[in-house]
Amino acid sequence: MAMYLTRFSYTPETWARMIENPEDRREAARNYIESVGGKLHGFWYAFGEHDGWNLWEAPDNVSMAAVTLAIGAGGALSSIETTVLLDVEDTIQALNRAKSIRYRPPGA
Repeated sequence: MAMYLTRFSYTPETWARMIENPEDRREAARNYIESVGGKLHGFWYAFGEHDGWNLWEAPDNVSMAAVTLAIGAGGALSSIETTVLLDVEDTIQALNRAKSIRYRPPGA
């Protein structure tokens, strides 16, 4: 299964609801990813550009996209970005395959 890193930010209205009724959102996140056969590996809040970070495992890109789309459509977030993570072995494999690609810079 592939690994994914999601960065998200809540809307001000969501933060106001969370202040009124504090809630641990890890269980909700776990349920979302498990519904497509995946696993939640971590859930963190942060200072900075994004309010939180999730580390997920999903069977494929379509499954992860479905989870991200469902969460994004819920209206609680002002932004959500998901990055596909490559393990070292996949990166080495990509580096080896890159040798056979004859790249030509623009205008060259």
